Amino acid sequence: MSRSDTDITLESRSIQPQPTCNLIYKLDDKPPVLEAIFVALQHVLASFVGVITPPLIICSSLGIDAAETSHTVSMALLFSGIGTFIQAKRIGLIGSGLLSLQGTSFSFLGAIVGVGTAAMQAGKSPQQALALIFGVCFFGSFVEIFLSRFLHLTQKIVTPVVSGTVVMLIGLSLVKTGIISMAGGLAAQQDGSFGSLQNLGLSGLVLMVILVLNATHSRFLRMGAIAIGLGIGYAISILLNIVDYSVLDNLPLINIPMPFQYGLDFDFAAFIPFLLLYILTTLETIGDLTATSAASGEPVEGPVYLRRIKGGVLGDGINSMIAALFNAFPNTTFSQNNGVIQMTGVGSRYIGLYISGIFILLGLLPFVGGVLQTIPQPVLGGATIVMFGTIAVAGIDIIASTKVDRRTLIIVAASLALGIGVVYVPEILDDKPAIIRNIFSSGIATGGLTAMLLNWFFPKESTDDLDES
Repeated sequence: MSRSDTDITLESRSIQPQPTCNLIYKLDDKPPVLEAIFVALQHVLASFVGVITPPLIICSSLGIDAAETSHTVSMALLFSGIGTFIQAKRIGLIGSGLLSLQGTSFSFLGAIVGVGTAAMQAGKSPQQALALIFGVCFFGSFVEIFLSRFLHLTQKIVTPVVSGTVVMLIGLSLVKTGIISMAGGLAAQQDGSFGSLQNLGLSGLVLMVILVLNATHSRFLRMGAIAIGLGIGYAISILLNIVDYSVLDNLPLINIPMPFQYGLDFDFAAFIPFLLLYILTTLETIGDLTATSAASGEPVEGPVYLRRIKGGVLGDGINSMIAALFNAFPNTTFSQNNGVIQMTGVGSRYIGLYISGIFILLGLLPFVGGVLQTIPQPVLGGATIVMFGTIAVAGIDIIASTKVDRRTLIIVAASLALGIGVVYVPEILDDKPAIIRNIFSSGIATGGLTAMLLNWFFPKESTDDLDES
């Protein structure tokens, strides 16, 4: 076994997945059409909210108008479908060949909003800000494409302590966005209704529904908790007459993808946080694909496993590059579908082809994006705050998977303090050069770089010295 094979195998063993033994349909089985569609719909429902939420939040934060927001949501759905097809079908070296579902990555949300906001504060229009965002996303995808060929190096660059800290920062940084949405969003800040009892009550109800359903013993209710919470919140919003349907006016019958619709811009300082995030996304994809392989009854070590992991990470990078060209945000391998595989007992990769077809159909119909855009901010905030908290907890779980000693505590403590610090007090960078502001205004980049540097330079022997003293 080669050095790279050994490194990947060691990482897979640290995850310790449990293979699924009672599969109805295995990886290369072809279920009947009706059964395949039924299972595919469950995957779509489990991941649908995760795909559309990032573009909704980004467009809302940057003040993108209704028509462009609808188009952006549609592109997210369309290229999630195309990405899922590439992963499941496996085209040459590209794709895992597993039932791997692609969707818009939450990991980039904070950095995208930060770069877009900074660009607009510097005098750019929202469309010019999007050109910069899609530019750094496009070039950043090559980081993941490159790493897919040298996966054994990722363990040396980013250890579980570093990746766990960055995941925690992603979740904690997004909590502010979730709370703002719960209180009514940017529109509520402008009309004076921000934090009203109606907004907080509505978002609190959605949050409560999701928490209660997650506490039940029904897998169906737990899997559909977020969708059900959103549905109840939306129904109540209609009764309260706070749903704005004007965004549905004058929508085209079909969406035609247009490459470089906003152009393509680049700024190295804005690129730094994305460089780190694409490295982190690579590690997350390895973990997600390992879990999918185990749930599908496939090997989690050896040459077959390694080939699938490399192909999956390469697929992630290629899919993110294609998405950026067509004005969609970075894609990543979703983990939600692993629970659906275990629940249904269907691990067939051909289900991915049906999933991709459903997503592509939804993406080509502008009305779908328009309807999703009518979801009031408090309803969206009540659901997303749970997602953001879950991301932070996932980071804690990653750190806890390794030995937590004094060295680990110091690295995590310093990285979290500095990362969250610039989120809480962004004005500390106001008088600094533009390149400093762009790099360190992101709590993810500040904390992530701190974690990487401390992990690289902080000697492991220091803990022994402290014990002896």
